[in-house]
Amino acid sequence: MRNLFVPILGLALWASAPAAQDAKQPITLDEFLNTTSITSLRLSPDGTAAVFETEAPDWKASQYREDLWIWTAAAGLRPLTHAGDETSVEWSPDGKWIAFLTSRALSPQSDDATDTEAAADPSSRIWIISASGGEALPLFNEELDIHAFAWSPDSSSIYYSVEKPQTSEEKTAQQEEWKDVVRWREQHRGDLLLRQELRPSLDAALANPLPEHAGEAGKKDKKSKKKAKDESSTELPKLATVISSSPLEINELAVAPDGKTLAFTTEAPHHRVENPAEEELYLVDCAPNSTARQLTHNEGAESGIRWSPDGKYIHFVVHAGEGFIEGKYQDVQGRLYRIAVADGKVERLGAAFTGSFESFVLLPDGREIAEGVKGLERQLYLVSGAEATAIAGEPGAYANLSAARSSNALLFTHSSINLPTQVFLAPDALHPAVNATQLSALNPVFGERAQPEWRAFNWNAPDGHAMEGVLIFPPGKLNAKHLRMLTLIHGGPEDADGNFFGADWYNWATYAAAHGWLVFRPNYRGSTGYGDEIMLAISPHLVSAPGLDILSGVDAIVKEGFADPDRLAIGGYSYGGYMTNWLITQTDRFKAAVTGAGAVEHAANWGNDDLTYDDAWYLGGAPWENAANYQSEAALFQFNKVKTPVHLVQGDGDVRVSYLEGVTMERALERLNIPHEFLVFPGEGHSLDKNPWHGYIKLREEMKWLEKYVPQK
Repeated sequence: MRNLFVPILGLALWASAPAAQDAKQPITLDEFLNTTSITSLRLSPDGTAAVFETEAPDWKASQYREDLWIWTAAAGLRPLTHAGDETSVEWSPDGKWIAFLTSRALSPQSDDATDTEAAADPSSRIWIISASGGEALPLFNEELDIHAFAWSPDSSSIYYSVEKPQTSEEKTAQQEEWKDVVRWREQHRGDLLLRQELRPSLDAALANPLPEHAGEAGKKDKKSKKKAKDESSTELPKLATVISSSPLEINELAVAPDGKTLAFTTEAPHHRVENPAEEELYLVDCAPNSTARQLTHNEGAESGIRWSPDGKYIHFVVHAGEGFIEGKYQDVQGRLYRIAVADGKVERLGAAFTGSFESFVLLPDGREIAEGVKGLERQLYLVSGAEATAIAGEPGAYANLSAARSSNALLFTHSSINLPTQVFLAPDALHPAVNATQLSALNPVFGERAQPEWRAFNWNAPDGHAMEGVLIFPPGKLNAKHLRMLTLIHGGPEDADGNFFGADWYNWATYAAAHGWLVFRPNYRGSTGYGDEIMLAISPHLVSAPGLDILSGVDAIVKEGFADPDRLAIGGYSYGGYMTNWLITQTDRFKAAVTGAGAVEHAANWGNDDLTYDDAWYLGGAPWENAANYQSEAALFQFNKVKTPVHLVQGDGDVRVSYLEGVTMERALERLNIPHEFLVFPGEGHSLDKNPWHGYIKLREEMKWLEKYVPQK
């Protein structure tokens, strides 16, 4: 069922086909969830070639494939790798090599390998492949899990961070003392920052090449498998040099243009956001055993770090919902900054922009181009000082920016609600809509099926705030009246729905619309793209304030006559689940609800999830500091008012919203005799990214639930 690349076609060739919408069939569930997504792009240093990562369901293997593709003007688009497990691709600065991360085995397992042997080496390693093709080679054989890596400016070496490894003796001593006991915090060892020279590493690999297609499908005998295992260890690679260390995890690296200094960011090794001081920016000399210097001290999470071409500044973004570096913690829209390396002075960039910045790139002359969310559009902006000037582009969503080192070329993706995401290469970053070459033609089936129609919808919340959302109509029924309506609430809450393509178990509004639903996607307070005031207005009333926004939007749509007041449904996942759970306690007007991974109370969820600092800000303090708000903003304590039949899903490994929240909600529904179903996805975390069948079954059953309680007339 997996999508394959097809010959490059201009989007307009099928998007504007003259065939009438009513002559086309609605997209099927199999087609909708067989979508290939683009997860990352990298432009070659000279701007003439591109590598990008895709993710697609592998239904037979019950997993997702992650593949790399390379495009050149001469050869077009072709696969770069075949193992289905490659991410984090980076070009060498000289354009000759491509590095990536993969947990593929050093040699394939034989038919009669035991489960223990097959799972013995899950390590993520750096592999290198020539930009001109050939077999990929591992940078090292040792069992090390890479957290981040970056090329040196002269392409002679690679810097990377790993958890401090243990020797065999240390492992044995730990096992003897602690057995299988988990030491909740004390077990974390922090990271080492290493440098490995590329040429000696490749020479060693070429002298002892791996079997052909190592790590991919194939059969090898036990002897070759045992040799590969014996040659690996958890000690440091022999050719690696220790540059520095940190008690925290090092999660981003960027080397200065002169190659003498390296910048890195950190996070807690347990990956729980408990203290913003653990997420900071550091500098270290690129010399053995150097001591890192902390460059920032604030309550936000710096990311996307890039050096200015002159080496005087480090540019970074603080994404929406990831804190505030200008004062006490709060969740504002995404902001751009640069920090002077010499004195640590921080300057906010593009401060006049009233939307939310998502990502950015620097051109060779130091100019900054950023992706900004404003209202329903995600467009490109030229950022200079406090100003952010819109760059003329097509309506929709620009994302995944990548710039060249020695030209003004720009690689990016673009999509809109009815146009699947594609990769484009523009020779001039300031004119991305002019002379851009389309490099991909993914998911053509959407152009062959009936297209939903959409419009913006504006209304005023009860307190007068101007709100905006999207109404997606069934094909051929734009502005039709008296339709059954599904209010589908986005997660975050620091996110926004708008004019971008989505086709998965989470973004399924167009699938519902194709099957007869009017879908309302509200951007309530807390959403990005509408100014900091709207974002900040969610605290400390985490669900009640945005709940009024959403209900008033439903009222306005009903008043306009688009929605049938007797055929309303509601749903959402993550924070959308929070809101769904809350809203069915506030009204019985919804005839069905589909919810997933949403909290029903906040104290236990504060203790169990991985964003405890964020939770406390939303609710006005820790549970003992604002106990009344924790209770008044929790759906559980008002569940006696629920009348709506509920379909509920949860991954049993979810730590973003504790799995126990779903169990608690199901018990409440059972006790109150509310019609409900509860699906649990084994081994899945919050993102349901382990097995595509889980997302398939989720959406299949949610649509059945909606049809059961709100059938089509």
